[in-house]
Amino acid sequence: MEEKHRIYGRNYEEPTGRAMITKGYNLPCSYVVHTVGPIISERLQKKDCEQLSDCYRSCLKAALENGIKSIAFCCISTGEFHFPNDKAAEIAVETVREFKKADRGRMEVAFNVFKDIDYEIYRELLTQN
Repeated sequence: MEEKHRIYGRNYEEPTGRAMITKGYNLPCSYVVHTVGPIISERLQKKDCEQLSDCYRSCLKAALENGIKSIAFCCISTGEFHFPNDKAAEIAVETVREFKKADRGRMEVAFNVFKDIDYEIYRELLTQN
């Protein structure tokens, strides 16, 4: 599903799960990696889970290809996009762990959360072996 987005006054159509990288400009980072997460309008489907995993994977790949040594993720597709927080966190952590295993853990990855419930979900997932 293609989503329309407006960036710097221009319209872009980006497929769900693909990453796009831009300079960080006045932000305290060199780059920003953008992705369009799946929007859940009814019941969560397998395709939604695969697309969310694609979001994380494509962002990590874009970061690696651009020599980025660290990346921070917000809770992609939760909130206004209605992806269930617990399932989204499971997918995020699993996808990042798989990537880091293949990358031999060279990239530092942080999960940035806004809600206490997300903090608890990620804390639980990240302390499991």
